[in-house]
Amino acid sequence: MSTLPDDTLRKILVQIQQTAVQSQRALNISVQQTAAKERERKILQLTIKEISSMGEDVHLYKGVGKMFMMEPHKAMVNDLKSQEKELTDDINSLNKKAKFLEKQFNDAQAQMRDIFHHAPKQQ
Repeated sequence: MSTLPDDTLRKILVQIQQTAVQSQRALNISVQQTAAKERERKILQLTIKEISSMGEDVHLYKGVGKMFMMEPHKAMVNDLKSQEKELTDDINSLNKKAKFLEKQFNDAQAQMRDIFHHAPKQQ
């Protein structure tokens, strides 16, 4: 088994370490974004539940900039449900991204462990 020169081994280790650090940072950001989207979705679900429990003759208003405009009950519910669906899709894609980044991080750590485990012992 041939050994790599120290400079080459050092460059490989630095590259693997950078990959691990970048993956860990991106994973943390992805987890935070998922949590924020989950909160938004929960608020939307509660809003939909409250609006659905009201009669259709109740006036509903939607914020538009600094003013409020009256919107029909059915249109408001449909708009909120479409926002909830978008958030659910975003959460699913963030979860997939988080799984990929976690795998990438674990692979980088495993590569580093293998390199250190199989590295020749210096005397």
